[in-house]
Amino acid sequence: MRSDVSAPTANASNEYALQAGFSRYRELTLAGLLSAIPKREPRQYLYDPLAAHLSRIGKGIRPALCIATCQAFGGEEWQALPSAVALEMLHNAFLVHDDVEDESELRHGEPTLRAQYGMPLAVNAGDTLNALSVKLLRENLAVVGRKLTLRIFEEVDHLMLESLEGQALELGWMRDNRSDLMPGDYLRMVLKKTCWYSFIHPCRIGALIATREGADLDRFNRFGYYLGIAFQIQDDLLNLIGDRRKYGKEIGGDLLEGKRTLMLLHLLRNADYADADRLRGFLSQPRAERGEADVDWTIDKMHRYGSIAYARSVARHFAGATLYEFSRAYGDLPDSDHKSFIRDIILYMINRDL
Repeated sequence: MRSDVSAPTANASNEYALQAGFSRYRELTLAGLLSAIPKREPRQYLYDPLAAHLSRIGKGIRPALCIATCQAFGGEEWQALPSAVALEMLHNAFLVHDDVEDESELRHGEPTLRAQYGMPLAVNAGDTLNALSVKLLRENLAVVGRKLTLRIFEEVDHLMLESLEGQALELGWMRDNRSDLMPGDYLRMVLKKTCWYSFIHPCRIGALIATREGADLDRFNRFGYYLGIAFQIQDDLLNLIGDRRKYGKEIGGDLLEGKRTLMLLHLLRNADYADADRLRGFLSQPRAERGEADVDWTIDKMHRYGSIAYARSVARHFAGATLYEFSRAYGDLPDSDHKSFIRDIILYMINRDL
């Protein structure tokens, strides 16, 4: 990773174009998601809750990257749309299961399916979203043909297994109350849990569709890895110090869940004996026994020991490296609005709401 590249900064025109792009891709994706929900029973216990959940999707970063990359490489929007919608459907399946595993109360500012309907129905809803994502991927047969559809399935197979392995690492660390982890452990977990399915594979699939296997897909691996790291660290920071009105999830929820974020690992390594001992004691408690006072204490210590500043610095470092890797992944393409949109996503990742 290049260490001499500073983080990029946004300007008003870039921000406007980026938000307009997100809005367009989100509308396309949302229409595809909702049209994939069956119009039959059981509506009350499955399909209506799913439709309401999908209607609250966020920015739609994954489908946006997939479609914009396809177009930047000369493909058409409609060619990438089934895969892009499938990726967002799969993402929502992960979110529903994440909320069950983490006992989360809020998602996009609304009660999670687990909180609203209970664990059994939420687990079943997440399984249904997985099934619907496979159904959407099969629509590629009529769009890009059998051979390319199989290649897209291979990409999705890889991203699913990597994501599940990353989730297992995070859940295992929480269960075992690990306090011996290093930054490299965190980066490896984020690569598996976040980078492959949220950034690397959406780009790979978009280029695959546009070039019909004519592009070296590995060109996106470092770009997506660095972008995913910057995104995840920023998301972890927002969970601690973000605007409660904008964030949409519980502020401090990661600490209540015991997630091993970069800030928490830094604090465990740098706190004095008494503070580290208290922190380990807090993390050893079941979630139901962890209190807001301890969360506030931990966030204060993160500020005092420089853990927040450290994470910000690492995120900006990776954002700068992402900009360099963007030139390697997309630099040989002709200039276009689609290429500019992808570049502006880097600015969004590091500047959002902090």
